[in-house]
Amino acid sequence: MIAENVVEILLVEDNPQDVELTLRAFKKNNLSNRIHVAKDGAEALDFIFSNNTNNKILKFIMLDLKLPKISGIDVLRRIKSDESTKTIPVVILTSSKEEFDITECYKYGANSYIVKPVDFAKFTQAVSDLGLYWLLINQPPR
Repeated sequence: MIAENVVEILLVEDNPQDVELTLRAFKKNNLSNRIHVAKDGAEALDFIFSNNTNNKILKFIMLDLKLPKISGIDVLRRIKSDESTKTIPVVILTSSKEEFDITECYKYGANSYIVKPVDFAKFTQAVSDLGLYWLLINQPPR
């Protein structure tokens, strides 16, 4: 079992390059928090709901929308409709700029919607800023 004071981040991303860039950005900024990577929506939901301790220590979730098996919007809807997980911050980190996706995500309770920058330096900075905000600045309910 993981100690209560260890911060957990769930990264739901099917693109291995984006996973690597995200992990590198966290490491570069000394955010050495434990990150669990789920490669599709089904794996993310299994991680969140299979063991009750998982959702109690998650500080935030970074969620892509275009995922295999279960879409990011369906994952978001499930997280935000469950009493035990609805207060976990969910940040949408996706390449989609479609107004429909943005509207649907906020409708279902996304805490933030960020379009992945194409430029490596900007992507790294965006991920770093996300981590700093959700891990150090934000004060979630206990």
